[in-house]
Amino acid sequence: MALGPRLELRQAQTLKLTPQLMQSIKLLQLSHLELSTFVEAELLHNPLLERADPNADSDGDGPSEQDGTPSSDAAQDISSRTEQMESAVSVASEMDTDPSNLFPEQVGQDSVSQSTTSYQESRGQGVGPEKAEIDQYVSSQKSLGDHLIEQVHLILRHPGDLLIASAIIENLNEAGYLDKDLDQIAEQLGTELGHVEAVLEAIQGCDPIGIFARNVPECLAIQLREKDRLDPMMQALLDNIDLVAAHKFKELMALINCDQDDLKDMLTEIKRLNPRPGASFEGSAIQPVVPDVYIRAANGGGWQIELNNDVLPNVLINRTYYAEVSAKAKKGEEKTYLQECMQTANWLTKSLDQRAQTILKVTSEIARQQDGFLVHGVSHLKPMTLKMVAEAVDMHESTISRVTANKYVSTPRGLFELRYFFTSAISSSTSGDEDHSAEAVRHEIRQLIEAEDPKKILSDDKLAVILNDKFQMGVARRTVAKYREAMGYPSSVIRRRQKRDMMS
Repeated sequence: MALGPRLELRQAQTLKLTPQLMQSIKLLQLSHLELSTFVEAELLHNPLLERADPNADSDGDGPSEQDGTPSSDAAQDISSRTEQMESAVSVASEMDTDPSNLFPEQVGQDSVSQSTTSYQESRGQGVGPEKAEIDQYVSSQKSLGDHLIEQVHLILRHPGDLLIASAIIENLNEAGYLDKDLDQIAEQLGTELGHVEAVLEAIQGCDPIGIFARNVPECLAIQLREKDRLDPMMQALLDNIDLVAAHKFKELMALINCDQDDLKDMLTEIKRLNPRPGASFEGSAIQPVVPDVYIRAANGGGWQIELNNDVLPNVLINRTYYAEVSAKAKKGEEKTYLQECMQTANWLTKSLDQRAQTILKVTSEIARQQDGFLVHGVSHLKPMTLKMVAEAVDMHESTISRVTANKYVSTPRGLFELRYFFTSAISSSTSGDEDHSAEAVRHEIRQLIEAEDPKKILSDDKLAVILNDKFQMGVARRTVAKYREAMGYPSSVIRRRQKRDMMS
C-alpha cells in the first residue's frame, strides 16, 4: 500500500459549549440575590435592555401623570401658599427681620418649590433625584474595632503601645477572643513579648468586659475580676472548666476542695457571664430568606406550584429603540455592536425564562415524590436522590444539582432549601417495607431523646431497638450514635447527669 498525502472529508457530531451556553448553565445555580446583581450589570452594559415596570400605567390616561402638570386643586394650593409667603415677606420687611424668625412654619419646608416637588413625587413623577430608601436613614452600627480603638486611646498614650493595641484588635475574632499568639505579634512588630503582654493586660478592662481573652476561662476570669468575685476557689474552677462540661462534678469538688452548695453557687455565678463578649458588635446585617417558589394546597386536591415573582428579574428588549438607532447607524462597528447587544438581550430573556421554567418543573416533581412529607411531616419524608428526579423530568443530574442550589421553597410545613428533600435511604428491617429517609430517622431520634424520662435515659442500643421495633427501621447502634452526635446530643451518660442536675 502506497503512502502519501491525501484529503478526506469526515462528518462527526460534537458538543461545543459556547460562552452563552456556559452562562445559561451558570444562571441556574445563582440565588435570586446573585441573579439580581447579574441582571443589574447587564442593564448597565446593554442599552437595549430595560426593566419592566409592574406598576406602569398601560392605558396612558391621565394628563397630569404624563406631563407632570399639577391638577387644579394642587394649583390653587400652590397659589395660596405663594400669597402667604408674599405676606410673610412683607411683614418681615417692615419689622426689619428675616421671615423665618416670624413665620417659621411658612418658610423652608412649605415653600412653593418644595410643595410642587412634593406633589410631583406623590404622583410618581421622575423629577429631581430619586427618593431615598428608608434603609439610608438607618444609623450605621459601630464595629467592635472602632468601639475598642476609642477606649484604647484613652488608656494608652505612647505611640508604640497604641501600635501594639491596634495589632491586637486586628486579630480579634467575632466572639472577641485573641486568635494570634502574643509572641507572633511581638515578632511582627519587632518588640519584646513582655511589652505586648503589658499592653494586653492594660486593655483587658475595656468594654465589653471579657474582651481580649485568649480562651473561655480567661474571658470568664476577666468578668469575675471586674465583679470582685475571682477568689482562689473560683479560679480553680475555671482552670478545670472541662470537668464542668463533662458533668464530672464529684471529681471537680474533690479537686478544688468544695462542697455541693459552693459548687452550685459558683456555677450559678458563671452562668450569668457572657462567654462571647464581642458577639453584640457583629455588624453583618441579617438577610431574611425569601422563597423562590411556593407549594400550596390546591382546592381540588394536590399541590399548586407557583414561582415567587417578586424575586424574578423582569427585563424587556426595547425593540423600538433598536430600530431607531440601527436605522441611523452607518459605520460597520456601530451595526456590529447593535447586533451583539440584540443577541445578548435575546439570550438573557430566553435564559431567564428557561431558568424559571426549570425551577418550576423540578419543584413540581419534588412535590410529587414528597407528597407524604407535605401532608404528614418529616416522619414521612421519603429517600430521594438527584438521579430519581433527573430521570423523572428527563434532565441530567448536574442540572438538577444546579437548580436546587441556593433555592428555597415555602411549603405548608415551613420554609426549606430545595436540597433538604434529597436524603439517603436506610433500608427497612422488614422485607417488603419501603426504605426510610435518613432525615426521617434523625427526626425520630430527636423526638425520642427530647421525650425521654430523666430517670430512664435511652442509650444508643435502646434507641436502635425502639426504631427497629416500632418503626421497622433497620438502624444499627453506630448509625444512631452518628446521627445523635451530628445533631449535638451528648451520650446517655452525660444526658443523665444533665437532666438529674436540672431536677435537683
